[in-house]
Amino acid sequence: MANVPSPISPELLRNMREWRRDLHAHPETAFCEFRTADVVARELERAGAVVHRGLGKTGVVGTLARGAGPVIGLRADMDALDMQELGDASHRSTIAGKMHGCGHDGHTAMLLGAAHHLAVDPEWRGTLHLIFQPAEEHAGGGLAMVQDGLFDLFPCDAVYALHNSPNLPFGTVSTRVGTVMANCDTYEINVTGKGCHAAQPEHGIDPIVAAAQLVTAMQAIVSRNVKPTDALALSITQIHAGDTWNVVPNSVMLRGSCRTLTAATRDLAERRLREVCAGVAVSSGARIDVQVFRGYPACVNTEAEVQLAVRAAARVVGADKVDAACTPRMGSEDFAYMLQQRPGAYVFVGAGRPGVENPPVHNPYYDFNDDILPLGAHYWVELVKAAMPI
Repeated sequence: MANVPSPISPELLRNMREWRRDLHAHPETAFCEFRTADVVARELERAGAVVHRGLGKTGVVGTLARGAGPVIGLRADMDALDMQELGDASHRSTIAGKMHGCGHDGHTAMLLGAAHHLAVDPEWRGTLHLIFQPAEEHAGGGLAMVQDGLFDLFPCDAVYALHNSPNLPFGTVSTRVGTVMANCDTYEINVTGKGCHAAQPEHGIDPIVAAAQLVTAMQAIVSRNVKPTDALALSITQIHAGDTWNVVPNSVMLRGSCRTLTAATRDLAERRLREVCAGVAVSSGARIDVQVFRGYPACVNTEAEVQLAVRAAARVVGADKVDAACTPRMGSEDFAYMLQQRPGAYVFVGAGRPGVENPPVHNPYYDFNDDILPLGAHYWVELVKAAMPI
């Protein structure tokens, strides 16, 4: 299928760039997106949408209705990250310790642009809910919106979302049927031994040695308990112990994350983590306490909605630039909570600039590539026309 000319006008594109850079300069983190929500609500009202605020605290939903027909939801995340921006763009963050390091400023601008175009485009029929979600980064804003009655207030036949991807070539789109992003759980392990003088280790129980045994034993869960064809990323990301050089400490604390693609592997990983900790406790004499915190579930796309998304993407970038069977990513995404309630599809839009270094998301030098603003908005337009034909 050949790509079709973009319906996004030069004036609308200029506005999208202005919105995006304004949001980038004024980042707001989880459940504090008050100014961002004001911008979103203002532009939705200007587009003629009926606006509902306060869902999930700072979430915004705009509704465009054009007669009887399908009802779909398009979702964009709005929140920034708690990190210091190191880039030197003219629109860089004006708030110390906060930045739009994942491109949610761009996602918001693309959906606002699509809203403005679709408000005057006659080639669709039905009801369109434009869902602007807070707190995607770790705080579960998607779940908060669902629990606040998102789909009771705004029933949807299907829901869709996208994410920019600087590690994919510019002008490509990737997705897949089934699990597209992973479950993400975190854990904390507290190893309690018996502190003593470092010259007399026989009088103590060394929690550092026990923790070292844990670190190596946990890697065997990945290599020996999970099928090689299954995915498990079990990472130790923090180890805290001791205060001085001549004392065996009393305790060690370890933290990390566990990422899986299936419910079975998720359960297996937690069970084996607890068993390994219990075994090391017996062999070392230390007390080991484990807490596992279940985080975002896997993001699971449904077949019919992926097929529709692929057709829409092909009209934007060309069929040869669409990967409909991409490798699942081990990152996580709270759009999963919406996909647990409704069919839908999550896609990645390639933003990698050719011939230059492209900082990844969550990097202090990252900046959203404004060149994909018209691609993302056009994708939303084509998706709506495909899902809600006249």
